[in-house]
Amino acid sequence: MSSSIIVRSVTRQDFDRWLPLWDGYNAFYGRSGDTALPSEITTMTWSRFFDAYEPVHALVAESEGQLLGLVHYLFHRSTTAIAPNCYLQDLFTTQASRGKGIGRALIEGVYERAQAAGSGRVYWLTHETNETAMKLYDKIGERSGFVVYRKLF
Repeated sequence: MSSSIIVRSVTRQDFDRWLPLWDGYNAFYGRSGDTALPSEITTMTWSRFFDAYEPVHALVAESEGQLLGLVHYLFHRSTTAIAPNCYLQDLFTTQASRGKGIGRALIEGVYERAQAAGSGRVYWLTHETNETAMKLYDKIGERSGFVVYRKLF
């Protein structure tokens, strides 16, 4: 199946097919129903993909007219490098397409765009319980050894 996958930048016409993927991604992380993201966040996220001043980008994986997955990534400055870093923020594939190379193709699409932008690295986070995804990540990336801390406001 992976030979028929097209990874491409999202277009404005993709919204109705992107939205179920976005909703699925958020549901996977417990953001649905009463805990769903406000619609303003979805609207703003979508608009950022098409704003040349925003460093946020989106790719989709398509096969036979169906969107099978999405990846969102952004570029940011660093105090330890001149070139921008690339942060892969969101990755999601449909349940039916898992294990068929979609996630790998999307990540490799980000790798290609990061290299083209002169970025020296792509990095991402995943939840420690996301064991299925980590099987892929361990093949195509390396664990940094860093532990993430945060404070919510």
